[in-house]
Amino acid sequence: MSDRFPPANPTTDDRSRIRQPLVFGGIPEAEGWALAPITPRDRVHFRADQEIPLDEFRSELPDGVTVSYDQGDGLYRVDGACGTAAVLADWVKAWCAGAGVTTIGLRAETDVRRRAPRDLPPAFLADLCRHYGPVSLKRLQRNMSTIRLHLPDPDDLGQQVYEWVLKAVAQYDETKSVPFGAFLATQLSKWVHDLGRNAHGRTAADTEHKQQKAVASFMAEHQRRPTEKELAAYMGQSVATLRRNSQTVATLNGLRNLQSLDGAPDATEILLPDSSEAPDEIMGEAEQTLLSHALTAACAPDPDARRDQRAGQPNVLGWATWYLTTWGGQTKTQLSQDLNTSVRNMNVYADRVEKALKHRLAELAD
Repeated sequence: MSDRFPPANPTTDDRSRIRQPLVFGGIPEAEGWALAPITPRDRVHFRADQEIPLDEFRSELPDGVTVSYDQGDGLYRVDGACGTAAVLADWVKAWCAGAGVTTIGLRAETDVRRRAPRDLPPAFLADLCRHYGPVSLKRLQRNMSTIRLHLPDPDDLGQQVYEWVLKAVAQYDETKSVPFGAFLATQLSKWVHDLGRNAHGRTAADTEHKQQKAVASFMAEHQRRPTEKELAAYMGQSVATLRRNSQTVATLNGLRNLQSLDGAPDATEILLPDSSEAPDEIMGEAEQTLLSHALTAACAPDPDARRDQRAGQPNVLGWATWYLTTWGGQTKTQLSQDLNTSVRNMNVYADRVEKALKHRLAELAD
């Protein structure tokens, strides 16, 4: 009988294998979350056509209202008490209009459950970040090829990971009986994917991700790459749809690999012929080359911006919108279908190009 059934009481070895609760800053993890429970609030999300002076913005906020800014995707979040979403939205619109700021995609959301990381005990939060930062980096090893497209500098990657940990702290709901480590791992996978969505357009990046995932799954089952018909059947699509989506992916990859978007100091210099000696047709080509060069420079990463900011990444969707509608002979509607993204999304990225391009052309005119 003793051989068939385990003993009623666990042995010392069995007990030692039971995971002990984590302690951060001298406080058990579960008790730490209880000290700053997640609470509901109303929130207004929006982007702006220029960076808002946060100190001035915060100084004029109504009592009990807070604002945060996500530099990675340029999103502002204004939080207030439940039931104030409509009032907050009107206040934000009025303030921005008075400051000469145009809001983009403003929307109000009710009953958003969040916590402010600063409300946790400082020692608890610091120890938690020290523990989960390296854990997150290890978890992200499988996504490193994707991450390096957007965060090639190890220091920038390390900073981004700690920002993601803090973001998870703000969203973690301890009442749902899911360990924080498991919640963080799930969110990390989502946020890595969002790097591509923010840089290249949400729908197009999703298309690329789905195709890559389907190819990987097929290869795991059959130990070979699928044919076009096999991949279409595997994804539940027609061959025509697959070809259209494959063109989207190919366009994105081509734009990513544009060396001129690197802004390298040793980039090829463009020399223009003297207008008094050059035929008109040559000058026409030179002007087009000059405009094309200015466009590419306007889409290059800002060398003074951090890699996790939108300005620190190549604006490839804006480049595609301007280049293909200006020289490619396509309308925005046609291009949105080719890239599988919305015209509105293209306009957001194209507006960023327009501002930089005006500055570039003004410099050239001088």
